[in-house]
Amino acid sequence: MNDSTDENGEERPVTIITGRVWKRKDGRAEGVHVMLVAPDDDSAVRRALESLAAEGYAEAELDQIGDMQGEPDEEPHLSAYQGALEGEVSIVTFDEPD
Repeated sequence: MNDSTDENGEERPVTIITGRVWKRKDGRAEGVHVMLVAPDDDSAVRRALESLAAEGYAEAELDQIGDMQGEPDEEPHLSAYQGALEGEVSIVTFDEPD
């Protein structure tokens, strides 16, 4: 069994976590969507934070977590979704409106 299937062999949904990240604690915030497959919310948040730290983010503020209801229509979220299905922690960042 791997993280993409549950104990019954069923495919787990892709989890999306939304929030903001900072490269420097006093720097400018970027919006973030993290997509991954995990056995539970706690594991998803832990893996998301570890991946953000590995990418050089000094701080993260996570707002919402939920399961995706199907594949996104547009890039870069479509590629991130596919990466999550393949076992990656996919990170999409974007400028936050002022």
